[in-house]
This record gives sequence, structure tokens and C-alpha cells, in this order.
Amino acid sequence: MVITPISSAANSRLKLARSLQRRRTRRKQQLILLEGERLITDSISAGFPPALFFFTPEAERQHARLLALAAEAGAQLLRVEPELFAGISDTVSPQGVLAVTPLPHLPPAVAGLALILDGVRDPGNLGTVLRSAAAANADQVILMPGVTDPWSPKALRSGMGAHFRIAIREAKSIEQVRAWLPGYAIYFADASGELSYTDVDWSHPSALILGGETERAGIVSQWPDVTAVAIPMARGVESLNAAVAGSVILFEAVRQRL
Repeated sequence: MVITPISSAANSRLKLARSLQRRRTRRKQQLILLEGERLITDSISAGFPPALFFFTPEAERQHARLLALAAEAGAQLLRVEPELFAGISDTVSPQGVLAVTPLPHLPPAVAGLALILDGVRDPGNLGTVLRSAAAANADQVILMPGVTDPWSPKALRSGMGAHFRIAIREAKSIEQVRAWLPGYAIYFADASGELSYTDVDWSHPSALILGGETERAGIVSQWPDVTAVAIPMARGVESLNAAVAGSVILFEAVRQRL
């Protein structure tokens, strides 16, 4: 096992890792940052091994199994002092392990269940929605322009490995989405919708649009032929956030399909 020590903040591999905190650089380099044992292990088990694996001396002892796994996957092993590691970490209490991994590109499956996100700007919500979509065996998640970056560190942590198990596609227009989903019935989650989500036949090819609470007018005007579906709630509760609403509806589709 070959380990390269890094002792300078000017090291080119450290500089690359720091630069991947920026969305533009991630897209240009087609690389992402994964921090923490769980996320790195998930990426390797899903067939996306890291190119670079950074770790502190303490983490070398605490995460020996992950170190061996990264070495077996062909990653460059880079020992970094804690003060230098802090410069590439995005967490308050780092575990001392971080990987640079190629951005995954998965083809859509053919389950006949798709999720469209419009106006979702919180990376934590986005990651949670991706996790639910992967658990519900959705074939793809389509992001409309303006949705927060799914490859940001916070979205990746919230997704807990979902990014490596479901197709994530970024659409440029509604026309492109329609071309990707021929024959799909399209619904959108709306607290004021008259049709309950349990009354929809989700056994047919279906796509669900989730938007931020301020996006309803835009969705209605841009998707005039979609059907609004609501989750019945107790009086006085106006709505659920996108992650919760999406999870509830997706698993109703799962229930029906089972």
C-alpha cells in the first residue's frame, strides 16, 4: 500500500480538492467531493471508486478498513495533516476522510416512475428527495433549471448514497422533459389540489413534479396539462415541504405497484 504524505497547502491535489467546493469547477472537471466513511463506502460499493483519497493520521488508524478498500479500488492514498485537511473539509466535525470521485452518470431505468424537481433550492431537501426516489425505485429524477446543485457537499451528504443509485438528469426545458417521458401521465404536488394522491392510478407510467412553495404559479402556467394532487392534512396545516410530500406520494406509488 503506497501512501503519499502531503505537507504543503500548495500541493496540486489539495488545490484540486478545494476547488471542487465550487459548482463550476465540479462541472468542468466532472469530479465531486465525498466526505465521511459512509458516503465514500457507498460510492465504492456502487461501482464509483475514488481517484484521490485524503485522510489524516488519526483517521488512518480509525478507518483502516476504508483505507484498504480505497487502495483496492485504485485510489491515490494521501496522508494530510489535520490543519491542511480542514481546508478541504466542508463539515464542522470532520471524520478525517475525504475522496475525489468522478461524477456518476447513470442511465434511466424503466420502472415507469419519474420525479421532476422545479424550484427546489435547499440542498438538504434535494438530497432527501433523491434518497426517497432511490428507495422507491424511481427510474430517474429530472431537475429543472434553477434547482440547487445535486452534487454539492450538503446535497451529497443528505442523499446518503442515493446519487450513485438513481439517474439524475438536468433538463434545459419542459420540451426536453416531455421528450424524455413519452406516454407518462404528469402530476404535481399541490396542497390546494382537489384530487387526493391516493386516488391516482400510479401503476401506469407516471411523473410527479415537486416544487418549492413559491413555485406553484410557475408550474401551473408552464405545465398547463398536468393534474394537481394533494395530500389530505389536518385543519390549520397548510403544506408539507417538498422532501416530505415527495416521499409520501412516491411510496403510495410503490404501495400500488406492489
